[in-house]
Order: sequence, then structure tokens, then C-alpha cells
Amino acid sequence: MFKSKYGRVKLACYSSYFSMSSIFCVPSMLFVTFHETFGISYTLLGTLVLINFFTQLSIDLIFSFFARFFNIKKTVSTMPLLTTVGLLIYASAPLLFPDNVYAGLVLGTILFSVSGGLSEVLLSPIVASIPSETPERDMSLLHSLYAWGVVSMVIFSSVFLSIFGTLHWQYLILVLSFFPLVSAYLFFSSEIPSVAMSSAEKNAEGSKRRVGLALCVGCIFFGASAENTMTNWISGFLETGLGVSKAYCDIVGIALFAALLGLARLLYAKFGKNITRVLIFSFAGSVVCYLVSGLSMNPVIAALAGVMTGFFTSMLWPGTLIMMEDYMPAMGVTAYAIVASGGDCGSSFAPQLMGIITDAVSSSGFAASLSSSLGISTEQVGLRTGMIISAVYPLIGLILMFFIKRYFRKHA
Repeated sequence: MFKSKYGRVKLACYSSYFSMSSIFCVPSMLFVTFHETFGISYTLLGTLVLINFFTQLSIDLIFSFFARFFNIKKTVSTMPLLTTVGLLIYASAPLLFPDNVYAGLVLGTILFSVSGGLSEVLLSPIVASIPSETPERDMSLLHSLYAWGVVSMVIFSSVFLSIFGTLHWQYLILVLSFFPLVSAYLFFSSEIPSVAMSSAEKNAEGSKRRVGLALCVGCIFFGASAENTMTNWISGFLETGLGVSKAYCDIVGIALFAALLGLARLLYAKFGKNITRVLIFSFAGSVVCYLVSGLSMNPVIAALAGVMTGFFTSMLWPGTLIMMEDYMPAMGVTAYAIVASGGDCGSSFAPQLMGIITDAVSSSGFAASLSSSLGISTEQVGLRTGMIISAVYPLIGLILMFFIKRYFRKHA
């Protein structure tokens, strides 16, 4: 796989996607520690998540409009270094900002989120530009490594903190900050394939591509909404539904969900074909999982449906990129940036709306009356209602996919 002319840069992309997972899952595992150690409110800690996604979205939009001004080789080589610097500032926040630790956490978050945004924009088109007999499978493998990175980071971080204690969280971040340096070395020492900045098509063909691109943005928006709503709420849902300790649910919920996410992407990387059919199947399965999670009164079945959402939503993000490359090849970095912005919007909007729905329903008279008749708490009513309503994301995505299939067949 890595013996070709561009084998080293492909390895660099894969290792970068793997190490990038640390900036998404590990900080959230430390929120309780930050709250108890530094007195930072949960509202401010939650804002770090919004800062993360907003920064990535900003990078997506910047590349959408100004991609031609960037040197791909220099940008992608610098990207892992930003991750390392961001993590180092994050770990050193109590030393650098003793009177305002939160300011250091924000600065570190912004820096490694810039790297995360660059990864979304650049890694997929670079892998897509590498000559290959199985480009779809290469793309699926790339995205599967993020999921396996989450599993690895959660397990490693949990073991580290259980051995050395949460008071030594800074050393954990310091250890993780060295992983991106491997990717930086590989990028600096490898040859980058030629990556188009934007599509060269004009007039009627360009118009068809713009419509196709808009359809892909809609597809990834609803796909990312379906994936990240459950990603962010699976732990709390397991805790509420099964009554298991929060710490256990954090590990099992995040790691098992990510493992299924990675497994499905690996299966597609090995056996996958006909991405349109896969996306239709994935959206349909996600609808079923959300409805079962919300409607089943058996907590085990509801929890299993929630975890299985990881399997069904796994291809919705990378699958949209594969579909775009299949039907509209050589769209360029700008197109990937625009599509990534749609995914980041869904990742930010949908989980936040789930929280709003849960809070609103939990405090309503509807929840009070239903909880007494069903024998469950008002919080469970709120969470279940949120899950049922969230089924609308994959449902709309499913309807959109039938339209997309028809559109690309007509304009192929």
C-alpha cells in the first residue's frame, strides 16, 4: 500500500488522521477535572467545544474563498505542528496563565482546532489525488483511522489517568503532543501529489457541478448531524437508560461507538462499492436506530440501538466525499472545504439542538405526566424525545439521497 511514489504521503495522511482524534475526545474527558481543580463552570467548558467547531468551520470557509493563496505542501506539513503547539499550550495553561487557566485552554483549543480544520480540508483531497486502483477504499480507510484513533486515545487516556491520577492530566497531554510530530516529519520528507484548488469546468457543466456540490453539502450536513448527535449524547443516554456510573459510560459509550464507526469504514475499505447504495442503507439504518433508542422501553435494547448508530452513520461523512469524487472528479480543494463546512455545521447545530430539546421537554408538564405513567424520570422522557426528533436528520438525508441518485444518473 505504501510502496508507490506517494506511499510516504499516504502514510502521513493516515497517521495525521489517527493522531487528530486526540484533540476531539481527550479534552472532553478532562472537563470534570478542570471543573474541580480550577473552578471552571460547565458552561465555559462546553464553550470550548463550540470554539473547536467554530474554528474548524472558519478554516473551511477561508479555504472555500482563498484556497488559491495557500501552498499545499507547506500548509499540510505545518498542520501537525499546530496540533503539537496547541496541545503544549493546553497542558501548560496553569503555568502560562496562572490567574486565568481558562484563557490558556481557549488558546490551545483554537490552535489545535485550526489543525483539525486543515485536516478536514486537505487530507481527503490529497488521498483522492494519489493514483490508486481502489480510491474509494483508500478514502474509507483514511476516515476509519480517526475512529480507531478515538478508541485508542480513550483507552490510553483512561489507563493513564487511572494509574497516575487526574491531577497529572498535564503529562497525558504532553505525551499526546508528540504523536503529531511523526506526521509532520512524514509530510516534510514526502512528495505531495498535484491537488487542484478548484474545478476548471465552466458554463453548463460548471452549473451542473455547482448543483451537485450543493446536494453533497446537504447530504453531509444531515449525515454529520446524525453521527454527532449520538456521539455527543451516547454517554449520557447510556447513563440515564441503564443507571451505570458516568465514568463507565464515558468509556464504553465513546469507545464502543467509535469502534463500530471504525469497523464499518474498514469493511467498506476492504469490500465496499456502490457508495450511493451504501449511503441510502446508512441513512435508513440510522433512522431505525434513533427511533428504537427513543421508543423502546427496554433500556438494554435502547442502549444497543444507540451504540449501533455508530455503525450506520460511519460512512455518511466519508461516503459523501467518495460520492462527490465519483460523480464530479477533480473538484479541487475548494469543493472539499465547502463540503466540510456543511459537515461542521451539522456537527455543531444538531447536538446543541438535542440539548435544547432535552431541557425543554424535561421541564414540561408533558414530561411530568408521561414519566408517572411510564415509570421513568422526566430526564429520560426528555432524552428519548430528543432521540425521536433527531431521527429527522437521517430521514431527510434518506429522502435527499433518492433525489441525489436521480440527479446524478440524469446528469452523468
